Amino acid sequence: MQNILWLLRWILKAAIFFTLFAFALNNQHEVAAHFFFGNEWKAPLVVLLLIAFTAGLFIGVLGMLPRWWKQRKAQQTAATQTVSIPPPRAQDGAA
Repeated sequence: MQNILWLLRWILKAAIFFTLFAFALNNQHEVAAHFFFGNEWKAPLVVLLLIAFTAGLFIGVLGMLPRWWKQRKAQQTAATQTVSIPPPRAQDGAA
């Protein structure tokens, strides 16, 4: 059963890879990215899409960093805090 799941995962990975590879091959024509002041940059469409995807990932990670730091700090302070247990009381009738 484990081997079948491993094989299915690799088939899925290969299908995703070949789909993206075919997408890249079909989008080789050159496009222009227009910037301010009349500047433009010409590159294949796939390159511009990859750059846009990478920039989106980077911006998303930067947006999540403060929350990750806050959560990590809270976990570290919770781990360092010790629970104080009061000592047992002496019983009056004990021998």
